[in-house]
Amino acid sequence: MKLIVGLGNPGAQYVGTRHNIGFDIIEVLSKRHAISVSKRDFKGVYGDGTIGTERVFLLRPMTYMNLSGQSVVALSQFYKIAPQDVIVILDDVALEVGRLRLRYKGSAGGHNGLANIIQLMGTDEIARVRVGVGASRQGDMINHVLGKFRKEEQEEMGIACEVASDAIEYALREGFPNAMNRYNAGSKPPKEGASNS
Repeated sequence: MKLIVGLGNPGAQYVGTRHNIGFDIIEVLSKRHAISVSKRDFKGVYGDGTIGTERVFLLRPMTYMNLSGQSVVALSQFYKIAPQDVIVILDDVALEVGRLRLRYKGSAGGHNGLANIIQLMGTDEIARVRVGVGASRQGDMINHVLGKFRKEEQEEMGIACEVASDAIEYALREGFPNAMNRYNAGSKPPKEGASNS
């Protein structure tokens, strides 16, 4: 049993922003696997179903980003999901737009949502899928992450959401270390099923 958490902020004003890429990927996974993410509890919106042979929960915390851990801890404790069975999806300003980086443990790297999860769960051994949203041009980080993608970035981010979903599915089938080996290689990972030649 796995818990897949997409980080973001609730509210219409945050839809499509860089900080909400985790919410967007949860939406892709929910559509692919017909998992309705509509139950409201544990300070979030969630759904449960199966991806392949694995029972999964898909969660969007509704606490606002900096308190994401409250929702993650509440659901994981209720369903007795260990921290090592949690996968967190988040934006990363240190990566170029569309680039993925998978890690199974480590620091929050300056991301407040992940930092809160690590703090409240009491361990940094939490798998995470970081999705590059690019660095701020003007150095105004808050407006950058709460801003929407530029027109020329939107197609690339749509592909990134699909590839990140591929990576999570692969991790569920083959294990997270194998997914790291596959999707961290090269500048940008291939779309699942695409030719590597």
